[in-house]
Amino acid sequence: MRIACAKEIKNNEFRVGLTPDNVKSYKNAGHEVYIEKGAGIGSGFTDEEYIAAGAIMVDTAKEAWDKAEMMVKVKEPLESEYELFHEGLILYTYLHLAADIPQTEALLKAKVAGVAYETLIERDRSIPLLAPMSQIAGRLSIQEGAKYLEKKFGGSGVLLAGVPGTPKANVVILGGGSVGTNACKIAVGMGANVTIMDISLPRLAYLDDIFGSRIQTLVSNDANIEKAVKEADLVIGCVLIPGKSAPKIFKEKYLKEMKPGSVFVDVAVDQGGCGESTHVTTHDDPIFIKDGVVHYCVGNMPGAVPRTSTIALTNATLRYGLEIAGKGLEKACAENDVLYSAINTYDGKLTCKNVADSIEGTTYVDPRTIMA
Repeated sequence: MRIACAKEIKNNEFRVGLTPDNVKSYKNAGHEVYIEKGAGIGSGFTDEEYIAAGAIMVDTAKEAWDKAEMMVKVKEPLESEYELFHEGLILYTYLHLAADIPQTEALLKAKVAGVAYETLIERDRSIPLLAPMSQIAGRLSIQEGAKYLEKKFGGSGVLLAGVPGTPKANVVILGGGSVGTNACKIAVGMGANVTIMDISLPRLAYLDDIFGSRIQTLVSNDANIEKAVKEADLVIGCVLIPGKSAPKIFKEKYLKEMKPGSVFVDVAVDQGGCGESTHVTTHDDPIFIKDGVVHYCVGNMPGAVPRTSTIALTNATLRYGLEIAGKGLEKACAENDVLYSAINTYDGKLTCKNVADSIEGTTYVDPRTIMA
């Protein structure tokens, strides 16, 4: 199969879909690999390293897309890339379609097979291609939140850990999954007072076992959220329903009740955000202030640490990519039915139920019925 990797063009996105080591793996399996020149520079991988690994370098993104039977990326394609789609293309990347109707329509029109990292669910219910970025985003959320609590950014001027004789910051984490757990690790490590919420009692019991008396666990409901955020210095929103738009559990009315200069970091922004006041920001202009609360809603947080992020992501994506490339998408799915969960679009049909449920007027088609 012809595998290609184009340079990411999202604002301040320095990750890359394939490393030189990944190129070697695809080459050793008998595939051709095309890399757009400069694609890996932001993550610290030179064109010379790709060439040494056996890649064929191309000058433009169009050449990479035209060559591709399978395009391996990191982030969802932007509007300028839609014209590069072609029928039968396998697009293997994060898609986040529930929050992006224009991209969904473009994929369906071009009959692209959209294989989304974020909806691939293993038999143990884990989400292996989302997990590494969730870990990074969770840890970054506390790092960024601590920064934007600084007075010069509009924050309240509170240090997370405090110092002897002063109060520690109150951190409230909405969601106890991978993002929330990793945020909790960093917040606890920095010495903050941490409250974490989730709808799952078994998950809260698990978190209580891990962190013990260092955290407060609460059932996530409107009453508990409203009470907790009133006293919060930093709120982390990290609610996930794979493929679906994130539920808006952080209400706009809470803002007027919160401390002036408190910070809300919405890690769920790729799926539309879990805050009613959320809108997507970029690394160039990461924050906005509403009702005195600093909002950080960057849609590609792990892009800030591209070397770590690229290596972590490609460690996970390579295995499934090799399956698809080696057998073809249809046979790979037939032999490993886990892959069906990642198919969001196929032959002009929407094939992820959670995405279809999130976009009004769309119809879900089971990929098993059309991929034989």
